[in-house]
Amino acid sequence: MSQLVAAVQPMSCKPLQRTARSGRRTSGVVCQAQQQDPLLLRVARGEEAERTPVWLMRQAGRYMAAFREYSDRLPFRERSETASIAIELSLQPWRSFQTDGVIMFSDILTPLPALGIEFDVIKGKGPLIDNPISSMDQVRGLAPMEDPLSSLPFVHETLSTLRREIDGSGATLLGFVGTPWTLAAYSVEGRADRNCRRTKTMMFNSPGVLHALLDHLTEALIVYVGYQVEAGAQVVQLFDSWAHHLSPEQSAEFSMPYAERIVAATRTKYPHVPIIFHANGGSGKHAQLAACTADVVGLDWECSMAAARQAMGANRTLQGNVDPMVLFGTEDEIRKAVTRCLVEAGPAHHILNVGHGVIEGTPEESVGLFCDLARQSADILKAHGQAPSPKQQQPVAA
Repeated sequence: MSQLVAAVQPMSCKPLQRTARSGRRTSGVVCQAQQQDPLLLRVARGEEAERTPVWLMRQAGRYMAAFREYSDRLPFRERSETASIAIELSLQPWRSFQTDGVIMFSDILTPLPALGIEFDVIKGKGPLIDNPISSMDQVRGLAPMEDPLSSLPFVHETLSTLRREIDGSGATLLGFVGTPWTLAAYSVEGRADRNCRRTKTMMFNSPGVLHALLDHLTEALIVYVGYQVEAGAQVVQLFDSWAHHLSPEQSAEFSMPYAERIVAATRTKYPHVPIIFHANGGSGKHAQLAACTADVVGLDWECSMAAARQAMGANRTLQGNVDPMVLFGTEDEIRKAVTRCLVEAGPAHHILNVGHGVIEGTPEESVGLFCDLARQSADILKAHGQAPSPKQQQPVAA
């Protein structure tokens, strides 16, 4: 796969300086590039920048009329696994709102069929797995992620084409995966369950089976992340979508160690690629998030940005965390919420995002305003006494 990297990545990277304790980046400029690197990529690497970058989780979604032209007539997997359609859906919000990040249209469950876990997405009900995992024999029968180019070719075509489309535009291409915990929970439950009953039963009665499943998924996801990077992803986000089902103690055993293995393996092989870790339900786990070695910590909307900044420090890059329901509010309410988030995060080390995905029915003009406010962030922060430093005002080529 190394030949693919050379084809899509116009930079050479120096070894990163990292703290012995955390493994995170401690130096700013780490790569030599032929031109200015994209804003979001620079901030995700921990560099200071001229303004706050912006993208939105689930920015390619049913709130957009252009998206519904596809979703109203085509099932989810046909849309996400037909590269030409996935490319178009990924680009729609970027064209409309000039987001600083373009994230491929896909799903966290997309790699599961390559392992032997088939799923479907039922309109109005969500993902469905007909044969959920319940035994060690099933775990042992899972296939390894050996050749994603053969089993998941549409992912490579989608990402590599998107990279060519946006190169030189100032936008950053994001790939993503679900965390092992979230994929394990889906695989055991077979569908979304408010109590995560089957998985919690396994956790408390057969923890060895759950750990074996988590281990298998972790090894598969390490390969899958590398596959996305070599196809052109510049930043990769780990979605711990079901983190809210875990207590801090459970997270420390069944989620974070496995996510950390993905971060460490990716960083070893692809040191130029920043990793974002987003936990839906991470608000009660700030100590764990602070210790996480991902380059960026994504925050849900159930905590204040000020509390997260205090817990994780001024130099930690944070992402988030406006309540997506604010986008149903008035222009004044949206401005107030975004301004509060920007000011509490501070003039550096912040990527503006919503604290959970944009939902169906969100007014498109509200998403446009959200993105416009990020582009005005330097002025907004200056008005609140947080003017960028001279280094931030004049971006330096990486």
